[in-house]
Amino acid sequence: MGLQVNPPGSLSELRDRLPSQLDTILRRSAELGFLGRMPIPDQIDHALGFVFAAESEIDGPPGSVLDLGTGGGVPGLVLLSCWPDCRVVLLDASERRTGFLAEQTADWRRNGPLEVVRDRAESVGRDERFRQQFELVVSRSFGVPAVTAECAAPLLSPGGGLIVSEPPEGAAPDRWPSDGLALLGLRTSVQARFDGRFSYQVLVKDGLTPDAYPRRVGIPAKRPLF
Repeated sequence: MGLQVNPPGSLSELRDRLPSQLDTILRRSAELGFLGRMPIPDQIDHALGFVFAAESEIDGPPGSVLDLGTGGGVPGLVLLSCWPDCRVVLLDASERRTGFLAEQTADWRRNGPLEVVRDRAESVGRDERFRQQFELVVSRSFGVPAVTAECAAPLLSPGGGLIVSEPPEGAAPDRWPSDGLALLGLRTSVQARFDGRFSYQVLVKDGLTPDAYPRRVGIPAKRPLF
């Protein structure tokens, strides 16, 4: 498994793609308790790491992306800022968080469609509007690897990629076991390192996800596949 490291100067270039309104929205989100304790500028930089990892893996912006458990809008709001022509879906089970995001993005100027969805990932993965419809799925802090993989794989189109935030030191070798991923049609691709501070695991859907997945709401967490 290889390692991608962003070149010098790329962080500044990515920051230049962001609109001024983004910082204001994320600060409101933090005030409402929708974001963690990490300073807003660092949260934005961490989200830009998803942009770097995705564009490195697929050689350009994706045509569609779903933010799995978007919470207060990170990395989803950063992604829709950087990819104005991309279909973006922000998914979360919280009515308060999705209500906030829908309100804040109602007048966002972009070319691609944007949808804020309040639902459980297990349910969305069985909805034909979303199943196998995304070139990219991202996860900042959705759940443990087995839960994230089971909920993300059904959403990915064949050949699509899943990018998951990892601890700063990177993923342990047994964190993403090949046998468990194969059950879902996934395999690990590369690890990405961004700005010397943030790590990500990139996975690729190179097989079929059986109709049995995702299992019923709550089952992936109660009985993880690996």
